[in-house]
Amino acid sequence: MHQKANSPERFQWRTGPDSYWKVWIRLRRVICLRVEALREEAAAMEQERECLIEMIQSIRNSQEMRSICDGEREELSLTASRLLDRTLTVSISVDTIRSDQQEEALRKATAIIDEIAGKVLEDTEGARKRLQALHAACVTDAPPVPLDQKFQSIVISCALEDQKKIKRRLQTLIRNMDNAEKNIQVMDKQKVDHSSLANGK
Repeated sequence: MHQKANSPERFQWRTGPDSYWKVWIRLRRVICLRVEALREEAAAMEQERECLIEMIQSIRNSQEMRSICDGEREELSLTASRLLDRTLTVSISVDTIRSDQQEEALRKATAIIDEIAGKVLEDTEGARKRLQALHAACVTDAPPVPLDQKFQSIVISCALEDQKKIKRRLQTLIRNMDNAEKNIQVMDKQKVDHSSLANGK
């Protein structure tokens, strides 16, 4: 019988300390490679889950949803809700091993982003500029916007996996703000158009 590709590799343990040590060295290498592959695959699945959630929410809130008839809009909305519920049933977690310094850096970075996200409704444009400055601090080729050097030093102190998650979160926040602004502009234009028709213009 052929061994399955994904089945654990088996080893023949031989007597004697030398043989045991050689087998352990080989086993350690195999396990290290498989552990890293497992973490990478889980992280990719975690990111795919985030992308699916954002995609579904974007469809539900898109301006195109307002341009179709009520029956089609209701059907699409129900389908999107079912897909979102099924996506949320998938739970993926990849824990990051951090030093005390990295833990503190992550706490500070998260607190800064949370503070800005909480003020989006109060000062949308100001929040957008601050988020763009934070994002510029996370990328190698910074866009033509001022970067937050203090935040950059905090992010550099974070674990590599946390740096990637911080960058993705900032990208998502900025993208959601852009989409929300477009929807508001469309709704405002429709309101103006309806007003003009009512006035006979």
